[in-house]
Amino acid sequence: MELFTDIYYITKIQTGETEHFAHLLERYSQPVFSLINKIVGSREDAEELTQDVFMKVFRSLDSFQRNSTFSTWLYRIAYNTAISAMRKRKHEWITLEESLVGDLDEDEDGYGIGNINEEQIHYLEVALQQLPLEERTLILLFYMQEKSIEEIVIITDLSVSNVKTKLHRTRKRLYKIMNNLKQP
Repeated sequence: MELFTDIYYITKIQTGETEHFAHLLERYSQPVFSLINKIVGSREDAEELTQDVFMKVFRSLDSFQRNSTFSTWLYRIAYNTAISAMRKRKHEWITLEESLVGDLDEDEDGYGIGNINEEQIHYLEVALQQLPLEERTLILLFYMQEKSIEEIVIITDLSVSNVKTKLHRTRKRLYKIMNNLKQP
């Protein structure tokens, strides 16, 4: 049962009642973890990055200017943290493509394709991993996190038309990738 708004808790935290941060953690830790996990593709890394995000949020809560909702501000921090981690990872590994090929083989071997819905989900997950990071993130934010175009603009720092165009092109690309995966 939701008794108070995010702003109520933020105000309390800003006045020194830091125990109220637990309410924000409880409300947002799972959605933030889910987003980061889908971007970085590693549960362990996502857990660590989620903790980093909430530490950043706690430390910079005074800079929250309420120009957007708290969740949008939080998702922007999560997005930037995950993208930074992926850029760092990209430099550490020889190529990102090699790791994706390894992940594909693992998924195909261990996934039971019993009914059509599971099969479609499998193809979607594999296809998402083949998209460039920015495109995958836009799809995740819009469809899985159910963020509006305006919220995505704030989170990604792209223009409205750019977000709409990229989403449209990415949906087309995703469809093609999924069709290619289905063909023997």
